Amino acid sequence: MLTLDPKTTALVLIDLQSGILSLPVTPHSSQEVLAKGRKLAQTARAAGVCVALVHVGFAPDFADAPPHNVDSPLSTATALPSDWSDLAPGLQQEGDLVILKRQWGAFTGTDLDLQLRRRGVRTIVLAGIATNFGVESTLRHAWELGYDVVVPEDACTSLNKEMHEMTITHVFPRLCRVTTTQDIGFSA
Repeated sequence: MLTLDPKTTALVLIDLQSGILSLPVTPHSSQEVLAKGRKLAQTARAAGVCVALVHVGFAPDFADAPPHNVDSPLSTATALPSDWSDLAPGLQQEGDLVILKRQWGAFTGTDLDLQLRRRGVRTIVLAGIATNFGVESTLRHAWELGYDVVVPEDACTSLNKEMHEMTITHVFPRLCRVTTTQDIGFSA
């Protein structure tokens, strides 16, 4: 069991929102990851841990989206459903931080680092969708900013099993501690 200090820890959940939860993901289903995220959030709130819910969204004309002149763009959508960036129903609770991002990672262009530092956070428990996109990008930036990070593998998933497993096995151990949801606890 990994026991974290609730006074210096935050839970950051990435992209548990309508449009992302509807994607076909593996090795864990969107609903499994959402259930693990809810469980982590409930446990964190009960211990007084800061909970940050991060979601991604863009202007209707995508004027604020990163450039798509890449070899393999993620989407060719010309419009997103109106509820695409809405957090999963019931996930947000009073007192949670809600961060809207416009790229994969949760730090660039947002006030997430400011909000965490002002609360004395030094450790982040990080989970969500997709392991090798939003979660990994946020993890890399958190590591560069000097945060200790813990990732519960069973609360993350990706667009395919190989991307998830490669990231969990080869990238994350160099940047954080990888564990499971049940092996995270909060105690002063």
